[in-house]
Amino acid sequence: MAGVEAGTDFEGRLEEMRREAQLNGRIDSPGVRPAGSPMPVASPREGYYRQPLLKEPQWTPLVPLYFFVGGASGTLGVIGSLADVFSGEKELAQKARLMSFAGVAISSALLILDLGRPSRFLNMLRVFKPQSPMSVGSWVLAGFGASSAVANVADFIAAEWGDLALAAQLRVVGRAGCVLFGMPFHNYTGVLIGASVIPVWNNRIRSLPREFGMSGLQSAVGLLELSGETESHALNVLGLISAAFEAWEGLELLRNDDPSLLPARRGTSGFLVQLAGALSGPVPIALRIASLLTREKKTLRRIAAVCGIAGSILMRYGWVKAGTVSSRDWRIPLAIEPPASEGKQFEVRKTSRLECARQGSIHRPIQ
Repeated sequence: MAGVEAGTDFEGRLEEMRREAQLNGRIDSPGVRPAGSPMPVASPREGYYRQPLLKEPQWTPLVPLYFFVGGASGTLGVIGSLADVFSGEKELAQKARLMSFAGVAISSALLILDLGRPSRFLNMLRVFKPQSPMSVGSWVLAGFGASSAVANVADFIAAEWGDLALAAQLRVVGRAGCVLFGMPFHNYTGVLIGASVIPVWNNRIRSLPREFGMSGLQSAVGLLELSGETESHALNVLGLISAAFEAWEGLELLRNDDPSLLPARRGTSGFLVQLAGALSGPVPIALRIASLLTREKKTLRRIAAVCGIAGSILMRYGWVKAGTVSSRDWRIPLAIEPPASEGKQFEVRKTSRLECARQGSIHRPIQ
């Protein structure tokens, strides 16, 4: 009973201190703060005691690079598995599979370097959580890496000892796995950041996976073209399709005037995102169309490939930077309008607090 009474007295004292702070703007009785010290008040002008409401992404610069390499590797795995089946381009398909295997090895190394220890990545595979994009992504990376290794082992066996039954079986398993895991691997990072609470990312929860996926496709096409595959019309068509999607996403971003997207349109992060959109969209489209009309098609396609790859890398760094900027802005989570209309918002919310005080519920968060 004594404990219950003490708890009741404590809660009553807290209520008294809240009312005193709200009505007078200060607490005169001693407590945690010295007597007579000012009491900070959350408001639309100063946010939640001038502190960000969200935690910044704790990612190193290796993470956007991991996003890029993973996106390109996943698409290369799919291209390598389907090219010699549907187009008969055996050399291109084998090259894509080799590049995909190298990419998944680099992706794994980058992820482990960011995590700090290999055991942390292995611990992510202890359970499978379908509701967690990070858990799904870890399993997709593991499955794609194994499938890519099997597909390349099948190519090695066929090159050294001929088309044995073992090579044929491994080829089917490896290529099926590359398609199955490569499709989500090339864009799951867009799902990962879009499903977070960072406003600028969450606003694009539906478009970021598509944007990351098309960027991965353009990177894969560019890498193959830089390796010498500049005669393939199919690659040029894929490059045009991905660039068209990138250009459309860039225009849609510019048309959207949602305040939560300001970090993707202004400042350093906005510059990176917009520059990436130009390098991944209009520039490659113009170069690839020009390559169809001139004799210097190889040179133009290589330039388009370089622009697309550069845009893909900058896009990921830009969006990660935009997430950091967005997490520091306390206005966005509180749904507070920009400074032009700040006065009106402040008066409305100030009235709400006074109403709560009169009702004796000042500790209740403002809705």
